[in-house]
Formats: sequence, C-alpha cells, structure tokens
Amino acid sequence: MPTFRACDGTEITYHLRGVGEPLVVLPGGPMRASGYLGDLGGLSAHRQLVLLDLRGTGGSAVPADPATYRCDHLVDDVEILRDHIGLGHMDVLAHSAGGSLAMLYAARYPQRVARLALVTATPWALGMPPTAEDRLAAARLREGEPWFEQAFPAFETWLAGAGDFDPVFAPFFYGRWDDAAKDHDARGDDETNEEAAGIYGSDGAYDPPTTRSELSRLAAPVLVLAGQLDGAPAPELARRTADVFTNAEFAVQPGAGHFPWLDDAEWFVRRVRAFLDGSGRRAG
Repeated sequence: MPTFRACDGTEITYHLRGVGEPLVVLPGGPMRASGYLGDLGGLSAHRQLVLLDLRGTGGSAVPADPATYRCDHLVDDVEILRDHIGLGHMDVLAHSAGGSLAMLYAARYPQRVARLALVTATPWALGMPPTAEDRLAAARLREGEPWFEQAFPAFETWLAGAGDFDPVFAPFFYGRWDDAAKDHDARGDDETNEEAAGIYGSDGAYDPPTTRSELSRLAAPVLVLAGQLDGAPAPELARRTADVFTNAEFAVQPGAGHFPWLDDAEWFVRRVRAFLDGSGRRAG
C-alpha cells in the first residue's frame, strides 16, 4: 500500500483502484477506513480512485496527538496527499462525514480543486446538521418494509437521546436491505475508529460563516448528490448545501439511501461519471 508522511510525521496510507484520471476519495463515518467504499459501484472502471485512509483508520498510523483527528486538522493531510501524488489540482469525491472535510479543504485550497462531488454529504461544516425530524421523515418512507415495525421505535428512541445505537435500525441507512447491505453494515464497527470519530467534529472543528463565505467564491464545479430515502442528509438539506455554491448541480438518486453506489451502481456511476466528464447537467 502506498503511504506518505503527514506534517507531524504520522504515516498515512492510501489505496489505488482502477484506471484513468485520479479521483481523490475522502471517506465518511466519521473516521471509517476507506475499505467500505469498495470500488464505488464500478466507478474505478472509469477513474483511478485514490482512497485515503484517514489517520488512525485502515492502514494509517495512529497519531501521537489525538487532537489531530479533528476535521480541520485533517485538511493538512489531504493537501499533503495531493502534493505527494503530484497533482496541481484534483477532482475530489467525498462521502457522508467526509463531505465536511472536503468543504473545509475546498475553502482553504480552492485553487487545488478541479471538481468536487459531495455524495450524501453531511454539511456540518456549513452549520447545517441533519435533524431528527428529517431522519424520522425519511424513515417513515420505509413503512412497507418487513423490518420497519421493529426498527422504527428503536430509531425514534435513539434520535430522542433516550437509547443507544441499535443495529436493528441499520436498514434505514440503505435503500435495499439485502445481503450486500447487511455485509456492508456488519463491517462498520471494525472499520471505524470510535475515539477519532468523537474528536472529528469537536469544538473548533468548524467555522460555518467563514466556510460558507469561502465556498460561495469557489469556481470549481460541484455535484451534490442525495439519496431519495436518506435522512442524513435528506434531499432538501442536500439541496440547501448545493445553494451555498455558485457553480453547483444537485441530483437525487431514486430509491437510494446513504450508500447510493450499493443501491443502484449503474445509476450512481453514470451520474457521477457525467459530472466528472463535464456533462452532468445533461445526465438527469
């Protein structure tokens, strides 16, 4: 696995998958190893995916200072990766919590971003966290599913802060609760650094007014892609995220949850590829 040294000496791993022009991929979780992204539904057939294992996850080393898990500090690792692989500017795809990292990177290094794809991105960096109401409204769309009756009360209790995370409501995060989704979900705990996840968005990580101001001047094209059945972010919150940018397009993947490449890989790859190729608005 290729590696590089961060500014504090931490050894960071990244993975190369596929062929074509590089696409730097920032994982979510927060702080989940990039393995859960797979080949993004086959996108690796069209672009070389540069999948970053954030410090303390996957093959990357644990840093000496846990404070460096904070999202704004991770921006430095992304910039060193860009320089390490020799790109003057780069296309970036970020998923979920990685969306906030990508937004902070684009705000700090706008000249380094060629295109930015935000996939079911959580806009904490913009001061727009998903709400419990959004999540419950999305969950109610699944009322006809056989697992709904057991899962919904536990989900409601968790969102109210009256219960712990319960695997019984994991199906709400997927558009299809099939064997692939079950396997994907089962790997989550082992792939996530929980200590780092707790620090990722801690006090000082985000400055929403400044980030909004900087991103409003970003010249690079941006795709904000939401899942129709996702509640975090719900499509309306994703649309508001797109509104922050001056050169953004917004898309909702039908029937998709939080991991859209698992729900309909063909739709996902076609839409993301069209954006990266510069024909996104015509792709539908």
